[in-house]
Amino acid sequence: MTQIPASVDEITPSWLSDALGVEVGAVEVLDAHSGTTGRAKIGVTSRDLPDTLFVKLQPFDEEQRAFLSMIGLGVSEAKLYAAVGDELPVRTPKVWHASYDERDGSFIMVLEDLEASGCRFATPDDDDVLAVAESLVDELAVLHAAFWGQELPWLGTHALTPGDSPEAQERMSMGSMIVQSAIDQFADELPPEFRELGETYIARNRDIGSLWNEGERTLIHGDDHIGNLFVDGTRTGFYDWAVASRYPGMRDIAYFLCNSLPTEIRRAEEGRLLERYRNGLEREGVTLDSTVAQEQYRLFSIYSWISATTTYAMGSRWQPVDVGRRATERTTQAIVDLDVLGLLADRLGAT
Repeated sequence: MTQIPASVDEITPSWLSDALGVEVGAVEVLDAHSGTTGRAKIGVTSRDLPDTLFVKLQPFDEEQRAFLSMIGLGVSEAKLYAAVGDELPVRTPKVWHASYDERDGSFIMVLEDLEASGCRFATPDDDDVLAVAESLVDELAVLHAAFWGQELPWLGTHALTPGDSPEAQERMSMGSMIVQSAIDQFADELPPEFRELGETYIARNRDIGSLWNEGERTLIHGDDHIGNLFVDGTRTGFYDWAVASRYPGMRDIAYFLCNSLPTEIRRAEEGRLLERYRNGLEREGVTLDSTVAQEQYRLFSIYSWISATTTYAMGSRWQPVDVGRRATERTTQAIVDLDVLGLLADRLGAT
């Protein structure tokens, strides 16, 4: 196995030539920064490659590197790209190379430079955000149907992998601690349902997790907020597959609609978009009952809320604070509109 670079400086012409199996004359680092992972845009001189490539590798900060290795997200994403990156039935970055070492948590992905390919990155404020959502549900129907009911032995595990194991239950408890922090910081500035849902989740997170585990499973992207999507022409594409999981597909639908669609658009269009998703599954030979779909949507709106709320509670460490705040406001309003607390009372009884 080609040695995995520990830093951008180690992405040399020699390494790239060996990893990609083509001749590379020169490599220039055009941009590099580090957050959850290390990221770099490189210029390359090669007859067989585009002028620029995008690279994801271990964070540059040693503490962040250790944290990422512990939660397994980098290795998990590299493992998916290596196994099926260019075989997924949705638009993803082209994979030039992906390798990983589960023993030490090292990984690297050499991917298509989406900007150089003419793609753009959507935002909730775009005039065509509804068209992005329509394309998204169409693409997710195709993705989910392709892997419906399959075991996916090549799928990596990470800190957000679902399940009822003691480790999974411990992760749910750790998430509760961040939800409590969010309550302490923000409850007074948000609708009362924010506090009530947070306290319900803290008290009943294992039971809520069991509700999420109901239903047929498939490959989901797992983190399809609008910041992890791109637009290629009229087609919505997906990057950042670090938390890909085997879960009911409705989690992806609820995650995007509740987190990333402006509230007024979600209210007006969510019923039609859910039906569009079901119809898309039907075209691929998969039937999802409308009543089941609606209940799953309401249940997974809780996951969307938790993701936004915990991100906001962490300040700028995971996302810019304003991004977390706006997502928290949108997901909280979705919780209210969908009467999620009423649903939990019906499914779980007194909290």
